Order: sequence, then structure tokens, then C-alpha cells
Amino acid sequence: MVTQKSPQEIQIMREAGRIVGQTLQYLGTLIKPGITTQYLDEEAEKFILAHHGIPEFKDYEGFPASICTSINDEVVHGIPSARKLEEGDIISVDLGVRYKGYVGDSAKTFPVGTISPAAKKLLEVCEKSLYLGIEVAKIGNRISHIAERIQKYVESQGYSVVRDYTGHGIGRQMHEDPQVPNFVDKDLSDINFKLRAGHCIAIEPMVNIGTYRIKLVKRNGWEVVQTKDHQLSAHFEHSIAITEDGPQILTLPD
Repeated sequence: MVTQKSPQEIQIMREAGRIVGQTLQYLGTLIKPGITTQYLDEEAEKFILAHHGIPEFKDYEGFPASICTSINDEVVHGIPSARKLEEGDIISVDLGVRYKGYVGDSAKTFPVGTISPAAKKLLEVCEKSLYLGIEVAKIGNRISHIAERIQKYVESQGYSVVRDYTGHGIGRQMHEDPQVPNFVDKDLSDINFKLRAGHCIAIEPMVNIGTYRIKLVKRNGWEVVQTKDHQLSAHFEHSIAITEDGPQILTLPD
């Protein structure tokens, strides 16, 4: 069931989202060649706790860390480790925070040092596709409007959108209804769901340079998602609220 949040609930979600945004902003100052993803995870957890949040990802269905760190051809669910970042890598950091019973969820892909023109273009396209999707997340529009806007733009730029993972509703739980895909498929259960005031969703395009097909790699009892052709993948995400004044991004740092 899709719930409509009250203005008071949305305000709490905005506070949860602010911690998420600030954590990503802080991690962005740390990302450079030579640091480990485990270090980023430790710093993220300390930052979240210092701001009175709870790391939502930690122990979520057995996930062993507070953030996901997906490098290069890893799409999502990368597990922090002793692996050191290298010049030219790209790293997607995905994290959630619980605050006063509500959740914020956001992701951003960062360059590590100087990256290739191809990698830079991928990040730009993926991030722009997120904001294009947010623009049409309005009262009376359907999930299909978001999916179509993202897919058309991404494919017009020569890239592909991942089909196996989607965005989602968000609120008291990190994953709520409806499902929010980044591509149009009439057989998807929520593709025609109509947005109303108070609906809160996380939009998160995952964009690949090559094929949209993925494969799963077992690590620490968790399945890390990689591109099937090992080409680069980027991931950007915001949690938003549907309001009478249009879509409101809840996961900004200020």
C-alpha cells in the first residue's frame, strides 16, 4: 500500500534527508586516490551518529556496512573494504539515514582524482537524468512519466538504464511502494501509479556506458551488482516529496 505523508512527516523526512546530504557532502571531501572504501564507511558512520541519525543500511538484510561503495563497473551494493581507490576511478556512494522513525536515502557518483572524458560524460548524463525525472514527479502524473523521461534522455545520449533495479517509495521504511523504474515496461506493477500530494519516493537512475545487463557477484554473503560487459556505471539518487508546490527534494545538505 502506498502511504501519503503529512506535512509534519515530510518535515521529519527532510531532516533525515539533510543528514544524508551532509554525509555525502562530507564524504566528497575525503574521496581521493589511496584511501580505502572501509575508511569512507567508518567516517560516514561517525558523521551520521554525530548528527543524531542511525545508519539505515547497516545490518539491512544482512548488509555489513553503513554505506554502499560501488567502483567503476559495480552498479550498486558494493561493500566497503580495504580496497584503495585509484586515480581515474569513479565511485558511487549510496546511503540511508533513519531519524525520528523516518528514512532518507540518496546516492552520488564521485570522480577519484582526474577521470577520463568518457567517465565524466557518464556522470553528467546520469545526474541530469535524475533531475529530469524529478521535474515530472508532479501531482497527477504517473510513475511512467518519470520512467519515460529518464529512459528517453539516457538512451538519446547513447547510454543504457539498468532494468533489474529501480527506485522506490520511502517513509517509515527505506523500501516502500510504489516501485519507481527508470524505464518503461507495461508489465511493471506500478508503472501507471498516479502521484498525489504526500507521496514520497526515491528516484535513482543507474546508467551504464554499455549494455544494461548486469551480473551478481557474491561477496561477504551479499550480492554485488556489476555490469555484464564490465563497462562503467553511474548512480545518482534523491528522495523527494510530491507536494502542491511541485516535487521537493528531501536529501539536500542544506
